[in-house]
Amino acid sequence: MIEPDQFLENLYKQRNQTVLEPSLARMELEKRLGDVPEPSLDVDLTKLETVECIGYTRERFRFKASDDLFIPFYVLTPHTTSHTQFASILALHGHGYGSRELVGLNEDDTEEEGEPGIHRQLAVQLVKKGFKVFVPEILGFGDRRLTKDKEEDNKNSCFTLAAALMMSGSTLAGMRVFEARRMIDVMATFPNVSEEQIGLEGFSGGGLVSALVSALDTRVKATVLTGFANTFKDSILDRNHCLDNYIPGILSIGEQPDLLRLIAPRALFLEAGDEDKVFPLRGVEVAIEQVKNVYKENNMQDQFDSDIFSGGHIINGRKFIDWFERVLTRE
Repeated sequence: MIEPDQFLENLYKQRNQTVLEPSLARMELEKRLGDVPEPSLDVDLTKLETVECIGYTRERFRFKASDDLFIPFYVLTPHTTSHTQFASILALHGHGYGSRELVGLNEDDTEEEGEPGIHRQLAVQLVKKGFKVFVPEILGFGDRRLTKDKEEDNKNSCFTLAAALMMSGSTLAGMRVFEARRMIDVMATFPNVSEEQIGLEGFSGGGLVSALVSALDTRVKATVLTGFANTFKDSILDRNHCLDNYIPGILSIGEQPDLLRLIAPRALFLEAGDEDKVFPLRGVEVAIEQVKNVYKENNMQDQFDSDIFSGGHIINGRKFIDWFERVLTRE
């Protein structure tokens, strides 16, 4: 009799191990992500607040992504008169209390003081480098939790949303990808955003969304994935993870590095901590090696870079912030 362990191992071995042609792989990926709403024709962009900070302006907006979904987001703009257009970055947070973690705010909207959390106030770091930064509240976190989870002070609504969406022919990953792509639509309406200089950064669960968006949307010219790049086998299939990570049938396309290769030839940077227990080092090393080989085989080595730093599940940024500046602003 085959034990459950062996059954799962054999099931994993049945995954697609043939590298699909990129257009076919993208088509299959769209299918696996499931149904998404029709985009709203009227984005109904509304400014909610403006705060002047040292060296930059922080604004909060809201727009209509579809008939039932409104997305709040921050925009951080450098104080400068030397740019008519900015290289701009869409920054996607991971699990926690939402977009406020990236812009230097506590959950109650007070300014974060002392040592920052695992998101390291990344949007603030980026705006101080001269980027215009867009930070949406991802569905299921912060202000976008379900009412019940807000009332019970639950950290997120991922499980309920993911389960309901899968029962309805969609996925939470697919919905978040849909919303991130709508954010890029909205970014392009800002007059000082250079559409040829759009970058995307995602941490942890935001890394999943960023990887999938970049695989599907060529408007993204440079992508940073931090605390995410791995193999499915060594990460979400090796331990209990949030249900938002799971996409039915995704192994019919291949392993995670097979999805990351779809970002090529556009610029890609993979960052990870050597003590990350959520997305462990052994899977990181496999992903880096396989993706690096794709860029090398196509003579695109200058479009790929990586960094493994000493630390855990946290954004570091010691190399990729300058990398963003190099690849997005070079002539």
